[in-house]
Amino acid sequence: MSEEMVMTLGSEAIKTMMMLAGPLLLAAMVIGMLVSLLQAITQINEATLTFIPKMIAVILVLVVMAPWMLDMIQQYTIQVLGSAGELVR
Repeated sequence: MSEEMVMTLGSEAIKTMMMLAGPLLLAAMVIGMLVSLLQAITQINEATLTFIPKMIAVILVLVVMAPWMLDMIQQYTIQVLGSAGELVR
């Protein structure tokens, strides 16, 4: 296994991980910012207020994006297992 193959495999793994985690993290960040803005406007300083909206947003994004995420994981797995013979040499 050459250094180029290792770097390609690693970069593809990182790219796949970012593509899978990105929508969930983005939804949590947007909801967190909106709730923080609402707290600043109304001067409600409750630390636990953001948890439920974030959980709902992440679950909704997960339900909507699950087929796409599963397809990405399948494509990556097929690619890695398909090139396993080249990686062992």
